[in-house]
Amino acid sequence: MGDTIVRAIAADGQIRAFATSTKNMVEEARSRHNTSPIATVALGRLMSGAAMMGVTMKNDSDVLTVQIKGNGPIGAMTVTADPKGNVKGFVAHPEVMLPLKDGKLDIAGAVGIGVLSVIKDIGLREPYVGDTILITSEIADDLTYYYANSEQVPSSVGLGVLMNKDNTVAAAGGFMIQLMPNATEEVIEKLENRIKEIKSVTQMLEHGMTPEEILEHILGDMGLEILDTISTQFYCNCSKERVSKAVMSIGAKDLKEMVDDNKPIEVNCHFCNSHYTFEPEELSAMLEAVTSR
Repeated sequence: MGDTIVRAIAADGQIRAFATSTKNMVEEARSRHNTSPIATVALGRLMSGAAMMGVTMKNDSDVLTVQIKGNGPIGAMTVTADPKGNVKGFVAHPEVMLPLKDGKLDIAGAVGIGVLSVIKDIGLREPYVGDTILITSEIADDLTYYYANSEQVPSSVGLGVLMNKDNTVAAAGGFMIQLMPNATEEVIEKLENRIKEIKSVTQMLEHGMTPEEILEHILGDMGLEILDTISTQFYCNCSKERVSKAVMSIGAKDLKEMVDDNKPIEVNCHFCNSHYTFEPEELSAMLEAVTSR
């Protein structure tokens, strides 16, 4: 079954809601980057959150980047998403292992103290950048805090990744519930009480709940209306052509040094870990193209 994002409203449009299942996406990220269980869960949570955030963008060409820079051993995590459900991401130190904390993976310990940045490239001269501190470094709480502080949108974000004993991904997903500006005090209070009562995302995933069932569990008694379902997946738009343009951008001087070495070079994509090799004759053609401009 493919990964999906479900969009919905409730309380006559006073609440908007999203829920997602991202098992395949997170498993592909794990496989491509050979992440440890703790890195898989941390990156998987961020990718699941970014997937839902991405579909809130209006234009097909918009790109959302979410980056976490903490002082923990995992280093920086970077994820990008678009309105079509395409998501890609990587973590600086995918091999990180830490002792369990209270019987669970210590995500907060791996991430450490730091900053969450959300960059929205919507075709303007400068992208919108919103920075907030990491309040728990568990990722869902940090995204909730970002929305409240940077966008003034009261939100509740829940994210989870379950691992199999062989360290593959058993399930992944989450939800994002947001209050609209027209929300009444009655709706706000009812939603707040509901959020306090609900099971954790991990429990929902353990029970095999679909995105629709997650939203039904949270908002079923508040006039839930499912609007649409979007496919979501790990997708990287890198190609040899795009990478060659990046290599050419380093300038004629450095390109000439590569040509003079007369050895192939290998360039890796951070996001999908694809490898691109350029032979000496390809580098010569690139140098010629740069110098003839």
